[in-house]
Amino acid sequence: MTPTGPATGTLYARLRDWFRAHPLAFDATIAAGTLVCMIAASFTDPHGSPEGPTFGDRTPDAGSVLIMVIGAAVLVLRRRRPFAVLCFTVTICFVELVDDVRPAPIAMSAVVALYTVASRTDRPTTWRVGLATMALLTAAAMIFGPTNWYAQENLGVFAWTGMAAAAGDAVRSRRAFVDAIRERAERAERTREEEAGRRVAEERLRIARDLHDVVAHHIALVNVQAGVAAHVMDKRPDQAKEALAHVREASRSALDELRATVGLLRQSGDPEAPTEPAPGLAVLDGLLDSFRKAGLPVALARADGDGALPGTVDLAAYRIVQEALTNVRKHAGPDAEAEVSVVRVGRTVEITVLDNGAPQPGVPADSGGHGLLGMRERVSALGGTLTAAPRYGGGFRVQAILPVTTRTGEDA
Repeated sequence: MTPTGPATGTLYARLRDWFRAHPLAFDATIAAGTLVCMIAASFTDPHGSPEGPTFGDRTPDAGSVLIMVIGAAVLVLRRRRPFAVLCFTVTICFVELVDDVRPAPIAMSAVVALYTVASRTDRPTTWRVGLATMALLTAAAMIFGPTNWYAQENLGVFAWTGMAAAAGDAVRSRRAFVDAIRERAERAERTREEEAGRRVAEERLRIARDLHDVVAHHIALVNVQAGVAAHVMDKRPDQAKEALAHVREASRSALDELRATVGLLRQSGDPEAPTEPAPGLAVLDGLLDSFRKAGLPVALARADGDGALPGTVDLAAYRIVQEALTNVRKHAGPDAEAEVSVVRVGRTVEITVLDNGAPQPGVPADSGGHGLLGMRERVSALGGTLTAAPRYGGGFRVQAILPVTTRTGEDA
């Protein structure tokens, strides 16, 4: 690149930006250039010699110069009034062709005006206006012109008007194409931002559900075992020690799960982020043992086969059992018993938790918790269904049907 290359590019960019900010000045420049071209062409005689056109063999009169100045000056308004400018330039061009034996090249102003109309309207309008302009000016040149009807000047009028309409239509199409690309890019950017916001909201909701399930489960067990220890502390200290051991074990489990859940918020590659797998049905026996130690008899029936479930389905099933049994321990009374069944049926897995308890006195059925809401959100996110309702004859029933193939395409 030459040393003047960057400076030239900068100057061009500045001129382009300035003309975009001042379109009237750009139109005035176009008008001035058109006037110069028309005056220069008016001094040229295409048949000046056998060798070809000559310059200076003819001189335009004052009337022709005035017509050319008017035709060029009106182009300053070509963007504001494109159809009016086209009609005006075509009219004066027609008058010049009819009345003057040596017409001035005023058709240049009509060509610029036709280009402007074609670049700012739709294609059908361009075809209609372009054909009408070409037919009128070409017919006037052939009928009233000083040369034969088949002369090249007459064909030149036809060619220039046709090229002006085609060029204007091409520019309009390119502008529409660029605008469409820009609009798609902006829409894609908005969509990416909305998708990112949606994913962040879903992740926050998922972490909130996990925190609720972990805290509600373990705190409920701690509360029960602490109550047992306080009740038998004086009369049966060995049983109180056992209850306190369960409290310590539940607290440790709660801290471990909280650490694993909060660790999800760490940045990728953080060496302190936990790497333990999320809990699932593989450790369901341990979960049920923790409830049994807390005084809730739980029976388990499984017919889910040997095939592993997708990670999201496995975690959701575990959390549903955990939350349902926590609700039983909190609300079903001290004599309640629970039954848990996990059955795989075709492309779904069914998790059912039953209890035979009754609501404790003084505890409303809807205590304003988020347990059932969290379960419904988990199941809905996977495309499953959840049923939670009282049983006929007493007790409560929670049943979730989860698809083995998740919405994200993850399969067992």
